[in-house]
Amino acid sequence: MPCTPGAEFTLPQDLAAQREARWQIQRERLAASAFYQRHHRDAPLRLPAALEGIAELPFTDKEDLRKDQARHPPFGSYLAASPESVTRLHRTSGTTGQAMNLALSAHDAKLQAEIAGRAQSAAGLGPEDTVVHCLNYQLWMGGVTDHLGLEETGAMVVPFGTGGTELLIRTIRELGINAISCTPSYPSRLAEVLREHFPEFEPKSLGLRKAFMGGEPGLDDPAFRARLYETWGMRAMNSNYGVSDFLCNFAGQCTEQNDLHFMATDVALAELVVPGEETVVPWEAGSQGELVLTHLDRECQPLLRFRTGDLIQLTATDRCACGRGASRFRVIGRTDEMIVVRGVNAFPSVVAAAVNACPELNGEYRIRLAHPPPYDRLPLEVELLHDQAPNDDLYETIRQRLADTLRLGVALTLLPSGTLERTEGKTRRLIKDYRQ
Repeated sequence: MPCTPGAEFTLPQDLAAQREARWQIQRERLAASAFYQRHHRDAPLRLPAALEGIAELPFTDKEDLRKDQARHPPFGSYLAASPESVTRLHRTSGTTGQAMNLALSAHDAKLQAEIAGRAQSAAGLGPEDTVVHCLNYQLWMGGVTDHLGLEETGAMVVPFGTGGTELLIRTIRELGINAISCTPSYPSRLAEVLREHFPEFEPKSLGLRKAFMGGEPGLDDPAFRARLYETWGMRAMNSNYGVSDFLCNFAGQCTEQNDLHFMATDVALAELVVPGEETVVPWEAGSQGELVLTHLDRECQPLLRFRTGDLIQLTATDRCACGRGASRFRVIGRTDEMIVVRGVNAFPSVVAAAVNACPELNGEYRIRLAHPPPYDRLPLEVELLHDQAPNDDLYETIRQRLADTLRLGVALTLLPSGTLERTEGKTRRLIKDYRQ
C-alpha cells in the first residue's frame, strides 16, 4: 500500500480508517514474524484486531534486536519477509553497540523516501533549489536514503558525500549550489577549510542560502541558527529527524515554526511512555515521554512498540499555520545520554544551547566523562572564537555563565579554536573514556 497522498496535511483523527486498514495488513506480517512469534521474550504475541489494543502488547528495544540479529544473521528473525525481497542493505554506525544490518524491500525504500520528502519539502526545499548532499553514502542510512528523500521534493540533488571538502567548495561555486544537506557541525569544518585553502572567500560568498540538517543535538537552539545565518547567510532547518531502525527521516520543521512535524502518521503509530517504565503518557499537547514507534506498513523488519530512547515533548496536535495537520514535538534528549550532576539532569542539547549563548565561544564542545557516575561537576571542553585566546578572567566568566545557565557545577576546559577534532559525519559530543 503506497503512502497516503497529502497525509501530512490531514489531522491524525481523519486518518483513522486508513491506519486501521494498514494495521490489518501489518498484523499479518507480524503474525508471520519468527521474532514476535518464537524469539521475542514475550512470544508468542497475540496481536489485537484493532489498533487501540496495541497498548496491551510488550515493547521491543534495541537490545532485543541486537541479540536476535546476532543469533539469526544477517537480518535477524524479525525480517518477516523472504530474503529475496530485500533490495537494499544499510548498516548502523554501531557507536552505542554492535552495528546492525537494516533491510529494505523496494516498497519500504519508496515509502521511506516519500516520508522523508514530506519533511524536506516542509522545511523549504523544492524544484527551484540545487542541494548538495554531504552525508556518508557508505552503508549508512543517511547517504542514499536521505538522498532519495531530497529528490522527492523535486530539487536537483548533488550526491557529494563526505571527504574532499576542498573539492566541495569548488563544486558549490562552479554549479551555483544554493542549499546544503549536512550535519549541524559540518559548517564549522567547511569554514575551517575555507580559511586555510581559500582565504579570499568569505563563507557568505559561496551562495549557500538554505541548510537542511539533522542527526545531532542543538539544532533547535536560536543562537546556533543565528550564528549560522550571520556567518553563512543561510537559513538552517531541522528537516531530518529519524530513527534508523524505524524510518530514516520521519519528522522535520516547517517554515512557519520551530517544532518538528511527525510526518508519518499514515504509516506509523507513535506513543509516549514514561522513561524506564511501561506507563503510557497521553498523546496531547504538553505531554513528555520516551517516543515509542510501531510500523503500520513495513515489509522487511517490521517493529512493534519499539522504544527509541528519544525523549520528546509533544507541543501541538492541532493544525499548524503552514496548513499541516501533523502533530508537532521537540526532542529533549536521549535516555542513554542523560547525565545526572548532583541531582540535575543534563542533556547534550541543553549543553549545546548554553555554549551557543556565550559570544566568546564558537559552538564546539565535548562532554568528556573520565569515570562512571556519580558526577559532582559536568566535565566540559569548549572552544573559543578563532580570534580569542584563553586567560584566567575569561575562563572564570565563561565557567560561571555556563554554571548559571545549566544550574549545575561545571569543570571547564577552555581551548583555542580548532583544538577539538572536526568530522564530516555525526560529531560525538558525549564521550565516555571508560569501560562500561
